This record gives sequence, C-alpha cells and structure tokens, in this order.
Amino acid sequence: MKVASSLKTLKLRHKACQVVRRRGRVYVINKVKPRYKARQG
Repeated sequence: MKVASSLKTLKLRHKACQVVRRRGRVYVINKVKPRYKARQG
C-alpha cells in the first residue's frame, strides 16, 4: 500500500479506483487491481 500526501493523482491511475474515508483516514481502494491501494498521510 502506498502512503501519499495527496490522493488525487492516485485515484486517476485506474478506472476502478475509489476514494473512501475510514476511521478518519482517506484511502484509495480498487477491487479489480488491489495493487492500487493507497492511504493519505
């Protein structure tokens, strides 16, 4: 999982990427290709 200060570019890497808030953190999740997972901060 990548850790980044901004998720805007990481969301654009794949069509299936979604930005989700969980427990106060912002995540990019991708059910099709899990290697695109990311977390902000």
